Amino acid sequence: MDKKIKFIFAYLKELFPNPETELHYSTPFQLVVAVMLSAQATDIQVNKVTDTLFKKIKTPENLLEIWFATFEKSISSINYYHTKAKHIFQTASLLINNEKLIMNNEGNKKYKNWIPDTLEELMQFPGIGIKTAKVVAHVLYDKLFIAVDTHIHRVSNRLGLVKTTSPEKTSELLEKRIPDNYKHLAHHALVLFGRYYCTARNPKCEICKLKQICLYYKANVIASKAKQSKK
Repeated sequence: MDKKIKFIFAYLKELFPNPETELHYSTPFQLVVAVMLSAQATDIQVNKVTDTLFKKIKTPENLLEIWFATFEKSISSINYYHTKAKHIFQTASLLINNEKLIMNNEGNKKYKNWIPDTLEELMQFPGIGIKTAKVVAHVLYDKLFIAVDTHIHRVSNRLGLVKTTSPEKTSELLEKRIPDNYKHLAHHALVLFGRYYCTARNPKCEICKLKQICLYYKANVIASKAKQSKK
């Protein structure tokens, strides 16, 4: 096994022994709604909305029992709330009405309040792209995907796990490089590490055990100290 990967994930395991998503949910449908809302929004923003919303909405049927305008207003603090509300309602309707989503070897697959477990099927729902699909498949079904957000993208490049310019490419390369037994840890702990330690601004480099292998630390912190010492 790659010694660098082993070193990184040993430290992440130390920081986050049992990492999980920070989105609040109690049913599969609630998770889908929360993840759809989380695009271009923070988990804190989403949880603030769903902590109240999910007291009434646990299933697709619960959602469609309320007016669209009421639901839209309840999530209006979230970015792109109108589009998200529309997509969430459409997804709920598809689940309830057993709409034919895709063709496969068995014929048309239909769903009745069951969240699909493959990326292909999940991405047939309105508003669910590759990242959202990977989060849902990983969290609900323990699929070995690594959904990459801005935190994982930043951390992975700083640590030299990848050298990429997009989260999509980072996800592709991480899934190839990281062993299966580390993928659950990678999916959640890298997010948390980026959120609370390796932040975009003022990362906590001085207390981080990974600084000895960190490209960012070598290129920025050490270089900055060297310049200051010459003054």
